[in-house]
Amino acid sequence: MKSGDKNNPTSNGLIVREQEPLNLEMPFADLNSFQTPNELFYVRCHFPIPEIAAADWRLKIEGEVEEPFELDYAALRAMESRTVAATLECAGNNRDFLEPKVKGVQWGLGAVGNASWTGVPLSAVLDRAKVKPGAIEVILEGADEGEIANPPKPGGRIRFARSVPLSKARQDVLLAHEMNGEILSPSHGFPVRAIVPGWYAVASIKWLRRIIVTSRPFAGYYQSIDYTFWERTADDLPTLKSLTEQLLKAEIARPERGEVVPANTPYRVHGAAWAGDAEITKVEISTDAGATWNPARLGDDSMPNAWRLWEFDWRTPATSGPQTLMARATDSRGRTQSFERSPDAGTYMITHILPIVVEVR
Repeated sequence: MKSGDKNNPTSNGLIVREQEPLNLEMPFADLNSFQTPNELFYVRCHFPIPEIAAADWRLKIEGEVEEPFELDYAALRAMESRTVAATLECAGNNRDFLEPKVKGVQWGLGAVGNASWTGVPLSAVLDRAKVKPGAIEVILEGADEGEIANPPKPGGRIRFARSVPLSKARQDVLLAHEMNGEILSPSHGFPVRAIVPGWYAVASIKWLRRIIVTSRPFAGYYQSIDYTFWERTADDLPTLKSLTEQLLKAEIARPERGEVVPANTPYRVHGAAWAGDAEITKVEISTDAGATWNPARLGDDSMPNAWRLWEFDWRTPATSGPQTLMARATDSRGRTQSFERSPDAGTYMITHILPIVVEVR
């Protein structure tokens, strides 16, 4: 197995971006399957990983409901489960590509992964609690907690929490207890995490402890201060919005940035593309910095909320020198990836076409 980024130590094959809190990146060049192995799936933490015993864990359902209640681990696992494939991507994935450099974890290409998640539909829990008329959102709160380092910030310790609209909560949000057929590990949210398909992974709260139904928009720290971007209104007035749906993107796994490839040789360029709840319908590859484009072959697995693998046969140039490769995706909504990055996206949603410069020798 490759060791990943040569400038970073590794943990079980993952690139260590931070030790405290723990943030580990998949070496994206190791991509070789539709389902990311659990041991290679990236890890994103904002606070220390909480130690939770299954026997002690409780999930409280409260707020704007007629019958608040709580579940223990055994009771949740006894409920009817569903398995779905979903790609989780950190909203700051690819931040290392930005120039000039910006604050935040300097992810390369691998703060993303695709897994099969098994758990209880959130809708079943909400139905049991009997949501009151007028409810509009569902807040998901984790057991991870700590203090925010930089202002503006609340005083003292807070828990990580995000909300989703009630319609999304009922549609497909999952209370997952298994990942790729295995019980969740502590770093991936044991005993239970939310999976919000098609949304950036910030919404897929790990170490879930409370579900709060509310009749007012939630404005918590990670909803209204962090994990936000500017959206232009019809009057061109910038409005701060929470990150929600994943945007369209294709990434090249091989060759890697800086890789030396032999001249005048067949080379399999490959990677993955995803588009939230849309499906990938086309991936195109340029080996000349965007001057010309050619279609890639798409993998057989095609579904909403999950990535699609692709590959392209490249005959490397006969002459030595740098070569810039690019990939761009098109989805079932007719959207195509852009060359330009919106300045309103801040340090998140890095979805423009990324150049991969290699050396032909």
